[in-house]
Amino acid sequence: MPPPGACLNIMENRSMEDGYGKFKTPDKFFGQDFQELKQYCLIKGVRYIDDMFPPDRNSIGHGMLDPSDLANVVWLRPAKIALNPSFVQHSVSRFDFGQGILGNCWFLASIGALTFQRHIFDQVVPPEQKFEEDYCGLFHFRFWRFGKWVDVVIDDKLPTINGRLIFVHSKNPNEFWPALLEKAYAKVCGSYTDMNAGTPTEAMMDFTGGVYMHIELSEPPPDLWELMCRAGKSTNLMSCGTPQGETPANTVLPNGLVQGHAYTVTGVRQMTSRGTFVNLVRLWNPWGRGEWKGDWSDRSPLWQTVSPEDRELCHSVDDDGEFWMTLEDFCRFFVNLDICGLSPDFLDGNSSCVWKTSAYDGRWVAGITAGGCINNRDSFWTNPQYRVKLTGEYSEREGEKNMLVSLMQKPDKRNRRQVHNVHIGFLIYEISEEYAAQKGKLPASFFLTHAPAAQTKTYLNARSVMELLMLKPGEYLIVPSTFKRNESASFLLTIHSKIDTQCYENSSGHRPQEPFEKLKKIRNAEEYKDKKDFFRQYSDKYEEVDAEQLQRLLNDKILKGDLKSGGFTIDACRSMVALMDTSITGKLNGEEFVRLWNKVVAYKDIFYLTDVSRTGTLSLSELRNAFIAAEFRVSDDMLNLMVLRYGTSSGHMTLENFISLILRLGCMHKIFRKLSDGKGMSLRESEWIYISMYT
Repeated sequence: MPPPGACLNIMENRSMEDGYGKFKTPDKFFGQDFQELKQYCLIKGVRYIDDMFPPDRNSIGHGMLDPSDLANVVWLRPAKIALNPSFVQHSVSRFDFGQGILGNCWFLASIGALTFQRHIFDQVVPPEQKFEEDYCGLFHFRFWRFGKWVDVVIDDKLPTINGRLIFVHSKNPNEFWPALLEKAYAKVCGSYTDMNAGTPTEAMMDFTGGVYMHIELSEPPPDLWELMCRAGKSTNLMSCGTPQGETPANTVLPNGLVQGHAYTVTGVRQMTSRGTFVNLVRLWNPWGRGEWKGDWSDRSPLWQTVSPEDRELCHSVDDDGEFWMTLEDFCRFFVNLDICGLSPDFLDGNSSCVWKTSAYDGRWVAGITAGGCINNRDSFWTNPQYRVKLTGEYSEREGEKNMLVSLMQKPDKRNRRQVHNVHIGFLIYEISEEYAAQKGKLPASFFLTHAPAAQTKTYLNARSVMELLMLKPGEYLIVPSTFKRNESASFLLTIHSKIDTQCYENSSGHRPQEPFEKLKKIRNAEEYKDKKDFFRQYSDKYEEVDAEQLQRLLNDKILKGDLKSGGFTIDACRSMVALMDTSITGKLNGEEFVRLWNKVVAYKDIFYLTDVSRTGTLSLSELRNAFIAAEFRVSDDMLNLMVLRYGTSSGHMTLENFISLILRLGCMHKIFRKLSDGKGMSLRESEWIYISMYT
C-alpha cells in the first residue's frame, strides 16, 4: 500500500534534501527509470511501449480532433514515417520545425529560444539518443517542474494521419527531436490537448529551473534595451506576445503580426542608419512563416541605409518567420517580454555580483493558512510567513535592485487544462524592533500597525508572479497569499538576492500567554488519592484496566456529558493504552491511569477555553490557539496534516479527536527529544512525527 499523499509529499521533500530532484539526479517521472527500461528492452529484444502515456486517443486528449479525424489517427514509429530517421541532423535550429494543428505556439516559441542555448538544450534534450545502435524505441527528456527536475520517459510512437505527423513536424522529414520533445512535454501536461494555449514563461521555466522576469511593454523599464542586451549575451531565453484580438482566433493583421500569438526574441543589435543609432530586435514566429511588414522587415528599404557588414550579417529575405523591428515598434505592437535564465545575473551589469537563491515549498489550506489578502484583517496573519534577514553592503544607486521574489502556485490536477489557478500575490514588511525577538507567526496586531515595504502590484490569476525590488539591510517578513480567503493551493516561494540573506519559514515557535497559565497548576496530593481510589473501584483484581474498561471509564464517568459525537472509540482507547503503558503489560496500572486522567482533564480545559464560538468543536483557527495553550510548537505543515487526519469533513475537531491527537503528539515529542539527547528534534524527526500521526 503506498503512503498517503500528505506523507508522500514529506518523503519527496526529504528525497530532494538527499539530492534527488536536482538536475544531475532528477526524479523519475511516474517512477520510470530510463536505464532500467532500456536494458530490459535490449535484453528482451523488444520495442518499448509506454503504458503510462500509451499511443491511444487518451494521450491525444478530448476536443482537439474531430471524431472522424481521431478515428484516422495511427501511431507510428519514426522508421515507419521516414526512410532514414535521425534524432538530430547536423545541428539544432529554430528553423528545424513548424507548428502542427495544436495551439501550442507558446511551447514552440520556447523551443525556438532554447535552440540558442546549446548548453541548456542538452540539459533538456539528452544528446546521446539515436535511432541506430542500442535503439529500442525509448527516449527521455528532462524538465524542471515546480521546484524539482524530472526525467520523463516516452516511447517513439507518434500520432499521424495518412502517414504525416499531425502535431509539430520537422522541415527535414528525417529529423524527430522536435516531435519527441513535444510528446514528452505532452506527457507531463497530461495529453496533447492539455498543451493547447499557454504562455512561453511556463515552458521556459520548465527548461531552465532558473529565474524569470516579466515585463509589461506598455510600461517598460527605462533600461529595457540594456536589459535585453545583457540577457542576449547571457544564457537566457526570451519570448514575447502580441495582444489578443476580439476573438481567440490567431488573426493575421495587415502588418503581418498575428494576434494573441507567442514569438521568440532571437537577437538584439544596435546599428547605425543615416548617422543615427537604431536599436533593433529580431523576432521569430513559431509557425515557421508569416512576418512583420513594417520598418526593418525583410523587404524594407531601410536595410540599404546600414553598413554592408551589418546588412550581410543580419538581413535575410527568406519567409522563415524571422524578422527585425525597432525597439519602439516592439514596445508598441507587443504586450509583454519574458526573460528566463539559469541565474539572475542578467538583471544588472555588475559581473562581479553573485546572486544567492533560496526556495521554500508551502501551502494555503482553507481555514488554517489560507487567510486571503490584507483586506481580510482578521485572518491575513494566518497565511504562511517567511522571515528574511538581509545583511552586508548594498548600493543606493537609482534604479538598482537587489532582490527578486517569485511566487509560483503548483497544480492541483494531473491534467494541465483542468488545473484551477487562484489569484496570488505577496506582501513584504520590515520587522520593527518591537517584534524582532518574537518567535513564530507575527499576530494580526502587527499588520494593523505596519505598512508593507513592498508588494506585488496586483493579485494575478497566473502560474507565477514576481517582483524585482530594492530592500535595504534589515529583517523582513514575506507573506504570500491568495486574494480570497479559504482558497487551498500549494506554492513555491523563491528568493534571489544580491546581498547575504538568511531566510526561514516562520510558522512555529508560539509562546503561551494568559489566560492559559492557570492550566499549569500542579495537582495536589488529596486529588491524587481520590483518583487512585476511583480507579480501584473499576479496575480488575490486578488493579489494571484494559482498553475496553478505559473506554467505559472515559465515556461514562470521567467525560460524561462532555462528549458530543459518540465518545472515544475502542481504537482510540487502545492507542491511549499503548501510549501510556510504560510497564508494557497491555493495560494501565493506577499510576499510568491517573497520569492519563490528568492529561485528559487538562486538554479538555484547553479545548473549552479555546472554543470561543461555543460550538462544542474547535474551528481551524481555534485549533491553532489550542496548540499555543498546550505549549506545542506546531508548524503550518503539521497543522495542515493534523486537520486532514483528525478533523471532520468540515475541518472542525471534536473533543475526543483533539484529546487523541494531542496525547499522541506529546508522546512523540518526548520520544524524539530522548532520541536526540536533548538537542531538539531534527527536521527529519519532525517529518516522521507527521507520518506517524497520519498513518
